[in-house]
Amino acid sequence: AQVRADGDGALRALTRRFDGVELAALEVDEAAFEAAERALDPSLKAAMQEARERLEAWHRAGAPSEFEIETAPGVRCGRVLRAIDTVGLYVPAGSAPLPSTALMLGVPAMIAGCREVVLCTPPRPDGSADPSVLVAARLCGIRRVFTLGGAQAIAAMAFGTESVPRCDKLFGPGNPWVTLAKSAVSALPDGPAIDMPAGPSEVLVVADAGASPPFIAADLLAQAEHGPDSQVLLVTDSPSLAAAVEAEVLAQLARLPREAIATQALAFARLIVVPSLEEAFALSNRYGPEHLIVQVREPRAWLGHITCAGSIFLGDYAPESLGDYCSGTNHVLPTGGAARAWSGVSVASFQRSISVQQVSREGLAAIGPCAITLARAESLEAHAQAVVQRLEGAA
Repeated sequence: AQVRADGDGALRALTRRFDGVELAALEVDEAAFEAAERALDPSLKAAMQEARERLEAWHRAGAPSEFEIETAPGVRCGRVLRAIDTVGLYVPAGSAPLPSTALMLGVPAMIAGCREVVLCTPPRPDGSADPSVLVAARLCGIRRVFTLGGAQAIAAMAFGTESVPRCDKLFGPGNPWVTLAKSAVSALPDGPAIDMPAGPSEVLVVADAGASPPFIAADLLAQAEHGPDSQVLLVTDSPSLAAAVEAEVLAQLARLPREAIATQALAFARLIVVPSLEEAFALSNRYGPEHLIVQVREPRAWLGHITCAGSIFLGDYAPESLGDYCSGTNHVLPTGGAARAWSGVSVASFQRSISVQQVSREGLAAIGPCAITLARAESLEAHAQAVVQRLEGAA
């Protein structure tokens, strides 16, 4: 409400309050982009370029297409695709910058052809945006970046301010404040659409007795280190595997730089033993994990059992980390059970799908009587007359 009422002034005040930063300018200027390019480790930029290429290949392959068919003689129906005009991308920083999220959101937006793409990311202590995020944005053709984070960034993109454009749809994961802000603005009569509920990270591993405890432990800790509210689960039909994984998690945890964060998340972790793999997958479907790792023998044979997951990783050599960065799939995924009804970000997320129909006189004669019958069954005579008048006029 403050941002909606006071615009840039509220953004500066809230950034001062929550981030402890006095912003000289809200928007990143060209000099900052150029400085980021110079400052970035060349090997990191090369890795981001490599990841971007695979992301583009996957997203282009899965992009929706236009079509047109004849549903009756003289009746042609189709679909056209139009990019959403202005989209807002949120790239979290929290305890670490996430340039990979800039790539995950920027690549499909670029392929979709959105007219204006706005990116918000929290400022560093000196008020600047992280150089890796700026370079990732440039790799996706994004020119407008604002050093804004949290709920105030969501409000800025939802309502628009003197500096930040109002956006038609908002994208990106974030902490609970960001997730709740997205939900709140999308519920307003004039609010923007959002991509999905995308909050704290989750992973569920389904494993059999032949799985590797070190691999599983590493996968669980990879999610646990995201934040203290991350959720990590193992579901297995092997009690001995569960015990081995527990020991391995503790051993690997002690070697992690983010041990304290992961330890907090592990307080809510669960290692669940079930009678069979069938029950393991049934439990996973009810939970609807953001990430589902399948470390069983012949994992593809179980793919048909999976109905709810944000993203699936099949086999012992498919760590979720690859999906986070560079396999090509998108890592902006539904959480909190939303995978039961929502899908991850794709090119389609940035497009409008519009149906089209063209009907000739002959086509109207062929299908008009059907419309008249259905309209009158619903007591909507004006609907029927819109057809009757044409049929009588054509006669």
